[in-house]
Amino acid sequence: MTESRTIADLDQAGLDLIYGQSLLTTQSWSTAQLSALEHLARALADLDRRGIRTPLCPLELAWAVFFDQSTRTKSAWAGAAARLGMQPVIVDGSSTQVSHGETAVETGAMLGMNAHAMGIRHDLILGEGNSFIQDVKTGIDGYLAATDDTRQVPVVNLQCDVDHPTQTMADLLWLEDNLGDLSARNITVSWAYSPSYAKPLSVPQGLITLLTRFGANVTLAHPPGYRLTEETMVAARANAAGGGSFRVVDSMDEAFAGADVVYPKSWGAYDLMLERVDANARNDRAEMAAIEDRALGRNAQYTEWICDERRMGLTRGGDALYMHCLPADIGSEVSPGVMEQHKVNVARQANWKIYVVMALLAGAKVRNLAGELASLN
Repeated sequence: MTESRTIADLDQAGLDLIYGQSLLTTQSWSTAQLSALEHLARALADLDRRGIRTPLCPLELAWAVFFDQSTRTKSAWAGAAARLGMQPVIVDGSSTQVSHGETAVETGAMLGMNAHAMGIRHDLILGEGNSFIQDVKTGIDGYLAATDDTRQVPVVNLQCDVDHPTQTMADLLWLEDNLGDLSARNITVSWAYSPSYAKPLSVPQGLITLLTRFGANVTLAHPPGYRLTEETMVAARANAAGGGSFRVVDSMDEAFAGADVVYPKSWGAYDLMLERVDANARNDRAEMAAIEDRALGRNAQYTEWICDERRMGLTRGGDALYMHCLPADIGSEVSPGVMEQHKVNVARQANWKIYVVMALLAGAKVRNLAGELASLN
């Protein structure tokens, strides 16, 4: 429902708001910055889908470090960097010197010597991931300042313990494709059963804080014990005061009733996620494994929390838009039938992430970006 944003629509004054900026959480950016990022992502998508190359950052290095598994985000980072003429380098966090005691600030300084952009996923332990990313940025900025290096080296949060901003911005673009203005739209973010592992809190947290800023009526649903961080809840309520609404329920049926959009996915029980913090600090691998077993046992108490045909029938007109950050646990989080019906939708949802990453890199690094893109069009 949202029209493609072309190069001619770009506003350089808006783009100036994101030049030199790193995205660590969507909550840390203004709505004007987020809107500029959206407009740029749509323009880059339009160019890419028309086969127009955008080598705006040739011969530059786009590092990404992943301390947790990923398929789609790694692919999006590599695809975005390559489309901009950059060389993507993706490494596992265990291969860095962090495991040997190097601090995040030191890691940032070392990588900042050669990197022209830095992406980081660090999402498993509450209280650690976003702080780590901030410290890497401190190291990079410190190196650049100390050496009078004028390069722009943006840092992109590719998922942490707090937020997953490239995912939720892709979700926002996909929502607007389907619904246009989100004002007065009912969007449900619901916990769903998973037998695989205790997933991070960052996706539901990022969704409830972002979508409430764009006027949506957001419902968060989860069983007892699966709360999100208090800071996130406070932010979602405050954001909703600007025009949307935010509520929390403990019934998946209630949350689905009348929804325009449903986003059912699993995350870990809050108290067990906190237990991970202490066990990880002690480097107690046995206890970490035991906590994971307890988390899966807790999940197994709520196997009925599944997005199936009956629940989809409770949504507005029985035809809500189903969303997931993928991979979904089919047969647990979502029924095979619902996933089959929406498999193209979730693929198109995922495709927006590459353009979000492109927009973050180009927007942060390229001066007079509107003019540069116009010359390519």
